[in-house]
Amino acid sequence: MKYTYTSRNMTVSQHLKDITEKKLERLSKFFTPETDVFVTFKGEKRTQTVEVTIPTKRASIRCEATAEEAYTALDLVMDKLDRQIVKYRKKLISKAKQDHTLRQDYFTPEIEEEPESEITISRMKKIQVEPMDAQEAGLQMELSGHDFFAYQDGETGQICIIYRRNQEGTYGVLTIQD
Repeated sequence: MKYTYTSRNMTVSQHLKDITEKKLERLSKFFTPETDVFVTFKGEKRTQTVEVTIPTKRASIRCEATAEEAYTALDLVMDKLDRQIVKYRKKLISKAKQDHTLRQDYFTPEIEEEPESEITISRMKKIQVEPMDAQEAGLQMELSGHDFFAYQDGETGQICIIYRRNQEGTYGVLTIQD
């Protein structure tokens, strides 16, 4: 696998890179040697975040974890990656889709299979989207107490969704393309 490292607000030692590659090598049984792996280290005041992204043909497998030390965050990311890969593998097997970034023996079933979890929709809601700008939509979201809010952009007329990001105090906007 080919590794690409990025760091923000911290310096990444060669030892940390070596440990990261050693831990990620256990995933090489699932991926071809040409697979790109993007690892991002982010340093904040008292925490460090490790983010691993593995782009595949149909989707990207992305996991992020935050801890006081980068090594601890790396262990948490590896646990999440294992679960994500198993979930992706089951999805591919069940739908008989094949992704050529994954090795062919990846599709042979393992002995230890976790029970498949289904998504349960407990409530459906119809909403009336109103034209407004992103600032007003953010205010409406905060007032409603939700983590996201759908609205119609007043300038472009497109349907947008503003959402609260994991970083404290930041927001994102999704724009629906026709």
